Amino acid sequence: MKSTLNDTKNATPPFSRTNPFQAKVLKNINLNGTDSNKETRHIELSLQGSGLTYDPGYALGVVPSNDPELVALLINEMKWEEDVTVTVGKQDETLSLKEALTNYFEITLLSKKILQQAAVFTESEELQKLLLVENTNQLKEYCYGRDLLDMLRDFGPWKASAQEIVSILRKMTPRLYSIASSIAANPDEVHLTIGAVRYTAHGRDRKGVCSVLCSERVNEGDTLPVYVQANKHFHLPEAEDKDIIMVGPGTGIAPFRSFIQERAVNKVNGRSWLFFGDQHEASDFLYQSELETYQKDGVLTKLDAAFSRDTDQKVYVQHKMLENSKELFEWIEKGAYFYVCGDKEYMAKDVNEALITIIEKEGTLTRDEAEAYLKDLQKQGRYLRDVY
Repeated sequence: MKSTLNDTKNATPPFSRTNPFQAKVLKNINLNGTDSNKETRHIELSLQGSGLTYDPGYALGVVPSNDPELVALLINEMKWEEDVTVTVGKQDETLSLKEALTNYFEITLLSKKILQQAAVFTESEELQKLLLVENTNQLKEYCYGRDLLDMLRDFGPWKASAQEIVSILRKMTPRLYSIASSIAANPDEVHLTIGAVRYTAHGRDRKGVCSVLCSERVNEGDTLPVYVQANKHFHLPEAEDKDIIMVGPGTGIAPFRSFIQERAVNKVNGRSWLFFGDQHEASDFLYQSELETYQKDGVLTKLDAAFSRDTDQKVYVQHKMLENSKELFEWIEKGAYFYVCGDKEYMAKDVNEALITIIEKEGTLTRDEAEAYLKDLQKQGRYLRDVY
């Protein structure tokens, strides 16, 4: 029998952000119909043998790799040799340049610090001018939507080695996605709902690092480096008889699929109401048949969907909330928990406004009183947001 000391020595360290688990891809499908303007991937990953577990509301960190085409363009632009060795990280690890640009460094984001450090390797007057204190706004504007390739093309010629350029780059950061499954319903699995980010800016097509990796280059049977990120501020009520109201348009539906699955397994008494929104009902109603089955089975009490491009007047989730203001307020008055997941800049603000309007109208309160009511809900932990 081996000693306990040896057992401890040979044990695999727990998987984490710094030591991600290589999760096998079990399923990777496009949830959108053929006529959709969007591509939303439903990805199922195996956690078998990882010891990883999660609660509804948690996120999964995915450590991505860069687009090989972009890496090739960078190497070509600078006339570098892809197999030249570069040193990376605090431990002075050595990698080939191609490997470092693919898996180690962030190459799609620019910052003031990167431009400042790059300035010593070029005589570009344009870059020196951009870095002047009075041009702070122009600098911010330049960095937005541009990447390392833009910088290298815009401010050359460069008097720098590949090592000097990579030394100014920051390490690749993991991307966090709300988990779209319940481990009780899917033992040893974790599911994600990821919208592929593609757009054109500054004369070039751009791709989201992780989302397009998942949509274009990750197939069933491949692995993705992942870890679980707890989210203590976004969870189901401890009491199973509590009602929940969930607002999650687009990929914001992810944690609510997890909530609904968990409640289905636990056969809870609390009612649940989901507001979902997207562009077209025919092609963008994510998890439609699944949600309708939950509704038929009584797991999902109410399902209200808004599709912004199917009518002349754009209809969003907040409009559906306002249409149901009386019943929605009754649910809240009876102790329901209210959840929002998705875009912070527009959707979450509009939902917040609609909620204040509903409380003001149905509670016959002043605007200030309605805002105070909502703040009180937040203090009670009954108004929870997972916005990004």
